Amino acid sequence: MSLALVFTRAGVGVEAPEVVVEIHLSGGLPGMSIVGLPETAVREARDRVKAALLNAGYNFPQRRVTIALAPADLPKEGSRFDLPIALGILAASKQLPSDKLEAFEFIGELSLSGELKPVKGVLPVAIQACKARRGLVVPAGNAVEASLADGKDIFEATSLPDVVSWMFGRSKLREVVKRKSEPILNSEDLSDVIGQQRPRRALEVAAAGGHNILFTGSPGTGKTMLASRLPGILPPMKDNEALEVAAIASVSQLGLDLSRWHCRPFRAPHHTASAIALVGGGSKPRPGEISLAHNGVLFLDELPEFNRHVLEVLREPLESGKISISRALRCETFPARFQLVAAMNPCPCGYAGDESGQCHCSSDLVSRYRGRISGPLLDRIDLHVEVNRPRSFLIQHDGPRPESSAAVRKRVLAARAIQHMRSLCTNAQLGADELKQHCRLATADRELLIEASRMHALSPRACIRILKVARTIADLDSKPTISKDHLLEAVSYRDGSSANAFRF
Repeated sequence: MSLALVFTRAGVGVEAPEVVVEIHLSGGLPGMSIVGLPETAVREARDRVKAALLNAGYNFPQRRVTIALAPADLPKEGSRFDLPIALGILAASKQLPSDKLEAFEFIGELSLSGELKPVKGVLPVAIQACKARRGLVVPAGNAVEASLADGKDIFEATSLPDVVSWMFGRSKLREVVKRKSEPILNSEDLSDVIGQQRPRRALEVAAAGGHNILFTGSPGTGKTMLASRLPGILPPMKDNEALEVAAIASVSQLGLDLSRWHCRPFRAPHHTASAIALVGGGSKPRPGEISLAHNGVLFLDELPEFNRHVLEVLREPLESGKISISRALRCETFPARFQLVAAMNPCPCGYAGDESGQCHCSSDLVSRYRGRISGPLLDRIDLHVEVNRPRSFLIQHDGPRPESSAAVRKRVLAARAIQHMRSLCTNAQLGADELKQHCRLATADRELLIEASRMHALSPRACIRILKVARTIADLDSKPTISKDHLLEAVSYRDGSSANAFRF
């Protein structure tokens, strides 16, 4: 009897749990069986591996071949197990030295000729292999993706014979060199936004504290333009954040765009998107738009046009920063720490309150339109800002160029640095204890907030978010405590009014 062990990894959400491929050769009628919850593509590996071994010039053992994928209770899917199964058969039949098998992990699909084909989700595999302090051999088509991982001894191969020759020491495999971080700045600049000083200020506050924001205004006033400029004033992603984003993209249906892997994601799903498209799911759970927007921005334009049930699924991830998807066979958890930016018209025709007087919507129609968005969801949006039509657009357009994204980003970075030194997170993520410690108010300011909550029927959650926004405004001013002016501006963002409206 002969036994061989080969290490590889499965794909479960954005995780890559270790799988040990055990190959056992025994007497009896020749045949091959695979156990360990293999799905169809894994069971089909029997035919692919046998043909690949024979066409590459190796002997297929005329014995009973049992392949066990451990742990047995972990579902296995995809063609990623072809290469480790082939190497295990060669090692068990003494056609391959097994001295390197313990120190390396292998992944890849085999063609019938023995060529290695790329597979999905290699980046999480490379990250976990590095943590396990093992080397990794990947198909050449996955080499660039594997280069994002911070590890050594990652090699690329083009065929099964190349791997076997390397294990015999007859040749060398090309080592994958770690890809350097190359932050790419957003090409859409905030200087393109003419006028709109208050929405620009609100966008800066949102970027500085990681707050959610809702723009309300007539068509053509610049809501979408403002939202698209947010990634350009956010701090660049750290390496660990970029790896999280890249790992999610690697296991998604879209795949990883290596040209922009270090950019903060900006996802803008259409209002006809389903709940599964937004939060993820399917019989084999895949990340949705909120996970693809992890560490970035999720922009929902025409917010009331979304199905109300679809919007309600955002409530939990907005609080927890993750989404758990339960299905009959498994439960997957995907990260979803995104910054929500939404835009909507004030009424169905879009011109309620506009100076043009074009709106003829009845009050009942306007109420029904705005009622499509639930109170609990609106309560989780920190800043509510009206975007009005600029009165002197042509004059402003011909005047001095507005402040650029680079200038605003400097202030955002300074405010984020203060928050990181104080609590190691953005103000939007402050917990209850940190809120009491860092968002204290003077007695008179506390009474002001109480009166504002009575006037506008603000919930306790809304008051907490006002405190967090006020803390961010104080950080932008480099002030250690929250003053009355900071609080007034924060309160004014709850219903889109000016700060002067709350001076009691």
